[in-house]
Amino acid sequence: MVNGLGGPRENLCAALIGRTDRRGRLLWSLPKGHIESGETAEQTAMREIEEETGIQGSVLASLGSIDYWFVTEGRRVHKTVHHYLLRFLGGELSDEDVEVTEVAWVPLTELATKLAYADERKLAQVADELIAEMNAEAG
Repeated sequence: MVNGLGGPRENLCAALIGRTDRRGRLLWSLPKGHIESGETAEQTAMREIEEETGIQGSVLASLGSIDYWFVTEGRRVHKTVHHYLLRFLGGELSDEDVEVTEVAWVPLTELATKLAYADERKLAQVADELIAEMNAEAG
């Protein structure tokens, strides 16, 4: 979710969620969640962002997918997460979701150092390039 699209690059911000890991560290990441029955991946992205951050947005473009494995309750689980570039439409940031410790608007220029996961940092670079292309086409 990006706010400030169409304006100066230095004003662009992305909504991130912070979760506390088992060691007590706050790890910043992109909002994500499970596709529910009857939902498209794009609808899931919009719903999960609203649930995890309190804000609404509309999908502009796909950023790609991330595949990973994790262990829960003693079993290995494979997960594929589809990420999208969304335009901020409204709402107020809120960390009321029980899975989220904090939410914040983070300048796009700080994503490379703020995001905890390398795969998400790569997606942030893809988003940055897409935004530059959209601005060039619009201007």
